[in-house]
Amino acid sequence: MVSLRLVGQRITMRPLVASDYKAWSEVRLRNSEWLLVWEPRRSDFIADPAIDLQAFERRCIARDRERQAGTAYTLGLFIENTLVGEVNLNNVVRGAIQTGTVGYWIDRKHAGHGYVAEGVVALAQFAFEDLKLHRIEVCIIPRNTNSKRIMEKLAFRLEGLSERFLEINGVWEDHLRYAFTIEEWQNRKSALAQQWLITKS
Repeated sequence: MVSLRLVGQRITMRPLVASDYKAWSEVRLRNSEWLLVWEPRRSDFIADPAIDLQAFERRCIARDRERQAGTAYTLGLFIENTLVGEVNLNNVVRGAIQTGTVGYWIDRKHAGHGYVAEGVVALAQFAFEDLKLHRIEVCIIPRNTNSKRIMEKLAFRLEGLSERFLEINGVWEDHLRYAFTIEEWQNRKSALAQQWLITKS
């Protein structure tokens, strides 16, 4: 198991393992109506990892392979050892572009407390300082006010609207695209770290 572990003031993030199944399944099933409207539709031929342990184990193995290949980093979001969501860096591309796409979800009962924003800052630090990426982006359906609030809180730069950008719940949805570059991280990392990452005395 890879020992990747990211920390904020209140949260920790790490790759999920098979023993996380019960906690992950519980939070996903309890939040299904809250989450599924913002996610791609699952194929009828693919087992749901929220109700199938073997499917969850296969998901963990696939995520491990992606991490080892350097193409994606899927991390459970924990508050005091309780799994409350995930923050992910997907679609990592090297070459001339050096970029990745950030995605996230959280248990509804823990929403609104800045936990995801904290996780995104920890992930940005990892993306820029460890992976040496140049740019990360977050793509959000315009009506997803909760997700947009996170970008506003972190002051990520809004680049524009991409029409019919991603398939979400069976519909090709427009997405607002927010970006953050390593230059912006270097200019703001002290303030972001002080607010979200460095434990206050």
